[in-house]
Amino acid sequence: MIEIRNISKTFGDNHVLKNISAKFYPGKANLIIGQSGSGKTVLTKCMVGLMPVDEGTVEFDGRDFLSMDFKEKKVIRQELGMLFQGGALFDSLTVEQNVMFPLSIFSGMSESEQLDRANFCLQRVNLVNSNHLYPSEISGGMKKRVAIARAIAMNPKYLFCDEPNSGLDPKTSIVIDNLIKEITEEFNITTVVITHDMNSVMEIGDNIIFIYKGEKWWEGSNEEILRTDNQEINDFVYASNYMKRIKKEFSGK
Repeated sequence: MIEIRNISKTFGDNHVLKNISAKFYPGKANLIIGQSGSGKTVLTKCMVGLMPVDEGTVEFDGRDFLSMDFKEKKVIRQELGMLFQGGALFDSLTVEQNVMFPLSIFSGMSESEQLDRANFCLQRVNLVNSNHLYPSEISGGMKKRVAIARAIAMNPKYLFCDEPNSGLDPKTSIVIDNLIKEITEEFNITTVVITHDMNSVMEIGDNIIFIYKGEKWWEGSNEEILRTDNQEINDFVYASNYMKRIKKEFSGK
């Protein structure tokens, strides 16, 4: 579990995060949603130590991350998997080499062990016979699956996903959502997903944090989000006609 307490962050006079506390649970898809500029990305960067906080604590299974020295933080970072918005694959490396990259730096495995682990991860994301292809030779959806394989290569306890469906068509987005959900449950990972995609919210949102103007404005599940009378989250969730239809159908039950 990841627990944050009273996280605040300012940039000059801009108070981006205001006293945010939340828990992110293992085996659950924990989603952070909110309008652009609400502070979602800043919050996750603070959680993984890419950005210092002004106030607050971040605990990974009870371990106070922000108070650790460099060597102690390195241990935690080796337990983190990162899925970046654009995939962030290395164009000059093959699919296989991309997945093996964190293993070659952090794992201490032999090359054959790294290859075995890479093949396992590629099989888990339903990518076979793609090892020797380059990113330029595969589709956007395949790139995201390679990025997921790389993110789980180190068998992480915690997985951070930044807009995993960005740039994907609806059908491929569903595949990626389901894959993230399956991997989260299968390996009991504490998964944190930043997303604007309401399909993702409704499909995999076990625990949803809504950030509004730098504050935690609402928290609940994908079912509870349909029942809330919170005006700000309703304005955000039901901005599309698709979600308005979902609300109408749900209310009619």
